[in-house]
Amino acid sequence: MDKKFTEKIKKDNRLKPISDAFKEYPVEEEIHHGNIDYFIAERTILYSYNVGDIVFVPDYEYHDKTTGNNHLFVIIDENDELVPLEYFGLLISSNLSKLKFKENVLLKKDKLNNLLKDSLIKTDFVYSLTKDMIAFKIGSVTIDKVNYFKKLVNDYSLV
Repeated sequence: MDKKFTEKIKKDNRLKPISDAFKEYPVEEEIHHGNIDYFIAERTILYSYNVGDIVFVPDYEYHDKTTGNNHLFVIIDENDELVPLEYFGLLISSNLSKLKFKENVLLKKDKLNNLLKDSLIKTDFVYSLTKDMIAFKIGSVTIDKVNYFKKLVNDYSLV
């Protein structure tokens, strides 16, 4: 765990519950439209996940207790001091029209990440995930990309 990074995002109020991730990026605007079948062929069910993994989160709850579903996140940090294990992730969206926002960065699809199409990583907020929220891993990104995303998160907090 990168304690400095985690402490900074918490101090800057940039760590959000996962339910906040879906307000700006509704699943209806994604290429999969919430249909899990898009990912079935690629999925790998694990009991633990690593920094750099791209994971599928099937269910979440908004603050008003309504539910939503089906989004991808890239894990950029973890906290194994808490029980249950907590992960920190960035939202992945296939809605490239939102690349116009400075906090979003392009992630091109490749064999390592197993994305269906070029997508974006939203770097203005980090989202808190627990292992029980994650259905499966679809791919991963390199540690260099994780470090780049973390740098963008840190740089965005300076703005």
